[in-house]
Parts: sequence; C-alpha cells; structure tokens
Amino acid sequence: MANLKEIRNRIASVSSTMQITSAMKMVSAAKLKKAQDAITAMRPYANKLTELLQSLSASMDGEAGSKYADNREVKKVLVVAISSNRGLCGAFNSNIIKQCAFLIQGTYGDKQVDFVTIGKKANDLLRKRHPIVANHSAVYDDLSFDNVAAIAEDLMEQFTSGNYDRIELVYNKFKNAATQIVMSEQFLPIVPLESQTGANTDYIFEPSKPEIVAQLIPKSLKTQLYKAVRDSFASEHGARMTAMHKATDNATELRDQLKLTYNKARQAAITNEILEIVGGAEALNN
Repeated sequence: MANLKEIRNRIASVSSTMQITSAMKMVSAAKLKKAQDAITAMRPYANKLTELLQSLSASMDGEAGSKYADNREVKKVLVVAISSNRGLCGAFNSNIIKQCAFLIQGTYGDKQVDFVTIGKKANDLLRKRHPIVANHSAVYDDLSFDNVAAIAEDLMEQFTSGNYDRIELVYNKFKNAATQIVMSEQFLPIVPLESQTGANTDYIFEPSKPEIVAQLIPKSLKTQLYKAVRDSFASEHGARMTAMHKATDNATELRDQLKLTYNKARQAAITNEILEIVGGAEALNN
C-alpha cells in the first residue's frame, strides 16, 4: 500500500501542476490578443516612417540633422537586448542571449561591446560576463510610448556624444503565437535605403529638408524602439502560451500514465489479497 500511496501523491502533484500551467496558458492567451492587436496596428506606420526617414537621410550629405547617420569607424558597440521580466516562455529569452553571444564572438569579435537591457532575464544572464550600461526592466510595468521614448533619447545621446559608434537592437519579432523571429537590427547610425542611394529624385520640402529631418529622426527612432519592445512583448505572451500549452499536454499524458500504473498496482494488490484469503480458507478446511 505504500507504493500505492506514493503513486497517489504523484498523481495529485501532477494534477496541481497541470491546473497551474493551464491557468497560465489562458492568462497569456488573453494578454496576447491585446498585444497582437497593438503591434499589428503599429507596424505599418512604423515601417513607413522608417522608410521615409531612410530616404531623406540618404540625401542629407552632411547637412543639419545627419548626425544620426554618421558612419564612423566601429570601435565601440552598444547592444540593446530586449527580453522579458519573467520566465516559463520556452526558448524566448535564451534565443536573445544566443544572438547576443553571436554578435560578441562573430560580428563584433574584435570590438568593445556593452549592453543595455530591457527585461530582467537578459540583465540577469548577461551581467555575469558582460558590462551592462543600463537596465530598463521597469518599462514593462507601464509599457507606453513616453517611457520607451526616454530610453531612445538616452541611446541617441550615447551615439551623438561619440560614446558608441553603433547601436544594435536584439529582440524577438512577433509572427504568430507559435513563431517568434530573432531580429538583430541596426538602430544607429541610420541605414539609408539601397534603392535611394544615388537617386536624383527632385522633391519640394516645406519647411526645409534639414528642419524636417531634424524633427523626423528623433520621432522615427523612438517609434522604431517602441515597435521593437511591442514586438517582444507580444512574442513573450505567444511563447508563454505555447510553452504552457505543451506543458499542460505533457502533464495530462503523465497523469494518465500514473493513473494506469496505479490501477495496475491496485489490481495486483487486490489479487494478492484474494489469493491469501483463498489459501487460508483451504488451509482451514484441510
């Protein structure tokens, strides 16, 4: 009976775990709908604004406002690693860490690489081996454009002051609930459109082109960072929903196997008791 008691305790434990994972799945599914709607509505605007900015900055050629497009010799790189504050979301955070390691060892192997982290998981894992300039994990407590814009302003100041020659964003791009694409995107300097390079299209700008670009660049960069954070936020809930769905399925399968084992053990115990009773009765008759 001790064996049966142990199996019953395991069944109860697995059932409790299954209830928790199922509840987490439903919570993430509810949050995912809102986050998915937000990034889906924002993405066309952000992409078009970035395209317009790249088109204008390609023709600035040293004029006012082109300080954000200054391609200097890359010696110092700042990587913005965007992760989540919580775990239990599959490979969501580990993929970010792997991409950061690839940038350090591959793309920028001979450069100085520092990090700005958005999310506790990236901060906890990266600070053990690499210098962390700033951690903005609290932005998820109130995810708004103004809060992310403050981070973007700090990044722009780091670049224009010459502290870093390039700034990269590393984040998960939301595709659907089951698929997240790890992105490594250059934030600064601004990358001009290849199709616009060398083009002689004639436009009339009102007000002047330098004034437009000077106002457009900060807004576009803030929008670009906000889009990346929103993408990561939606990807996190999609990854957690998928991970908890798989965990619930695995717990259900394990519980069914334990119930089958329990029934077999219980039937064997009953059979042994019947055999003992029959054997005792035959001994008394003899």
